[in-house]
Amino acid sequence: KGAKFPFLEGERLTWCALPSQVKVGVKQAADLKPYVSLPADPFVKVHLILNRKKWKKRKTSVKKNTLSPYFNEAFVFEVPFSQIQNVDLVISVWDHDKVTKNEQIGKLFLGCRATGNQLRHWSDMLSSPRRPVAQWHSLQAVDVVDKALGLKTHLKLPLPAR
Repeated sequence: KGAKFPFLEGERLTWCALPSQVKVGVKQAADLKPYVSLPADPFVKVHLILNRKKWKKRKTSVKKNTLSPYFNEAFVFEVPFSQIQNVDLVISVWDHDKVTKNEQIGKLFLGCRATGNQLRHWSDMLSSPRRPVAQWHSLQAVDVVDKALGLKTHLKLPLPAR
């Protein structure tokens, strides 16, 4: 038995230079790990970060009671060609909670500052204008991605006693 990692499939990325658009397709997730033992109510947030500042965001619908949701949703972001090298695409998976606040399950980012498969996916998208490029991505810990992006992390209460 191999370890299962939570992952998100198919940020189908498409870059269209005229008009300057990035199209992000979120197809599905699998093997999500919720904070509690119950199945999650996942949804995905897609943030476009420009020059390390949150710029635009979209989110999918909530899928009830599943750890392998199927979304098949797409979002279009207007991005001037002159700014495409300064953009990061942050994908985060959340567990919707009606009683308390929503919890992040995992996160990843694509863009020129990414590494590994995420950078390769971004590069493939830029080098193939108007052709969708789909790929599975493993989710990472929220704090790891926030640190790589230089984003502030949020303190979780209660803080451990010293």
